[in-house]
Amino acid sequence: MNYASTRDAGLSSTLSVALRHGLAPDGGLYVPRSLPQVPARTLDEWASLPAVAEALLAPFFAGDRLAPALAAIAAESLDVVAPVLPIQDGAERLAILELFHGPTAAFKDFGARFLAACLARLREPESPTLTVLVATSGDTGAAVAAAFHGRPGVRVVVLYPDGRVSPIQEQQLTGWDGNVRSFAVQGSFDDCQRLVKQAFADAGLRERFALTSANSINIGRLLPQVVLFASAALATREAAGTPASFVIPSGNLGLATACMYAREMGLPVGQILLAHNANRAVPDFMTDGDWKPRTSVATLASAMDVGDPSNMERLFALYPDAQALRHALRAVSIDDAGIRESIRGEFQRGGVVACPHTAAGLAAYRGLPGRERRESRWVVAATAHPAKFPEIVEPLVGRRVEPPAALARLLDRPSRRERLLPSVDGLADRLGEAPCLP
Repeated sequence: MNYASTRDAGLSSTLSVALRHGLAPDGGLYVPRSLPQVPARTLDEWASLPAVAEALLAPFFAGDRLAPALAAIAAESLDVVAPVLPIQDGAERLAILELFHGPTAAFKDFGARFLAACLARLREPESPTLTVLVATSGDTGAAVAAAFHGRPGVRVVVLYPDGRVSPIQEQQLTGWDGNVRSFAVQGSFDDCQRLVKQAFADAGLRERFALTSANSINIGRLLPQVVLFASAALATREAAGTPASFVIPSGNLGLATACMYAREMGLPVGQILLAHNANRAVPDFMTDGDWKPRTSVATLASAMDVGDPSNMERLFALYPDAQALRHALRAVSIDDAGIRESIRGEFQRGGVVACPHTAAGLAAYRGLPGRERRESRWVVAATAHPAKFPEIVEPLVGRRVEPPAALARLLDRPSRRERLLPSVDGLADRLGEAPCLP
């Protein structure tokens, strides 16, 4: 399997090179030249996430130096449950796909750990120290820090928007030492993402610091997320005898792209509905067909505060005809008032405690016509544990939300908070200071 740039199909790369460099030389995102088709199988044959990954991702690894290690990579990184739990909701058929059982209680753990396991196997003893540069709107940075913390030959530099993540998210981003360093950028997530792209576009910086990315722009983050939807779709077909239609809380569109890939590969995926917050670039495009990236705005669902989602390039590569893309999925916008009402209403309705992002997904589901809710088996992706947002969730549900043990351990770590102006020159200076392990 070879990988091409979203901007120039003539640029070709192996999987290992795509993983190592993150972005293509022209600034585009790597995409597989073709999507393999999945033969019909029963759930019994793919009984766990590592088993699904080994079977599903084999064509993506074919011919690459990492191919012999795929089983070990999957076993190491995907040993976390992602259950599909039915919700008692009258005549409707609703389930929640819980993606928050990893070390940092967010879905980003799956992709970050998978990428870390891949890059660890690509490192040669004489290789220069690899710098993983990552922009985050909340959860990605913590997942990447946890996945790479303590790994030799790697240092992690996390950029997050100052004042635009929840207090617990900031603690997860700054509670590290050793080879991880986090910077609060004076700006939005888009400014953080722009700095990362500028750094990668500078050949001198890229070579000097051996830069790679761990955002969802890296194909190594995307592939294991395809596994999540494949597994959930197979489990739904086994339990309900019907394809799963997914509601996906969306920001940078990594999960959305992964779900689209799963459906294009022949997995039993039905409709796909994206739930955005007040950052409306994607919902507006789905309405009028005019793609207009814009400056992000801060919302309760901070990890979705993205005005110019990078993975839109991958969706346009998958569907070069914009009209076809607009027919392939839907997107809606849920504002902060709708998110609050969803958190309160879901708890009152069935005792479900949802984070703001998951609440946006549930609100999008509730907004569907009743007949559509009843006739399809809908699965809402729960992207983060509600305990990460106690200042938002607890007043609305009227009780304390206990953090899972892994999250509680992270919250006990001492915090190191550093500020950074949104300047690539300033970033270069700080990259030179970033620590690493031998």
